[in-house]
Amino acid sequence: EVEEPAEVEEPVEVEEPAEVEEPVEVEEPVEVEEPAEVEEPAEVKEPAALAESLGLAGNTGDIPDMSCGCSHKTKTRSAKENKDLMNRLKRIEGQVRGIQGMLDKDAYCTDVLIQVAAVNAALNSFSKALLSDHLRTCVADNIRAGNDEIIDELVILLQKLMK
Repeated sequence: EVEEPAEVEEPVEVEEPAEVEEPVEVEEPVEVEEPAEVEEPAEVKEPAALAESLGLAGNTGDIPDMSCGCSHKTKTRSAKENKDLMNRLKRIEGQVRGIQGMLDKDAYCTDVLIQVAAVNAALNSFSKALLSDHLRTCVADNIRAGNDEIIDELVILLQKLMK
């Protein structure tokens, strides 16, 4: 008994698949922690004694008229406070770099804008923490020392922050 040969089908042409763009990964907005309560130092020096111990005796805290808008005053921060502020700024810097990466990968506009909003929120939180510390230390110390000009400085600062 002889078998009949099987029917051979015509070869089917296969189209090359269309190039598919890889999906853009969108990072979730980083939630920013509220600033921790500032602990009072164990020993609080009077402003005059503090200024003298820091070699700033005679410094009235006047606001110089600088064209750059800076007061050219300085603030000595504790190691912990400095570390906390720097960590916040580094986190914000990382978020900004993430946005740059999103733009390099042609991320969708709304995804980029959401990340920009997250950066703005982080910067606002940083500003609130810094302002809170400024009020508790610099402003309070100046008022205790009888330097009421610090109030004018604070009013100007708040006007600039609320633009």
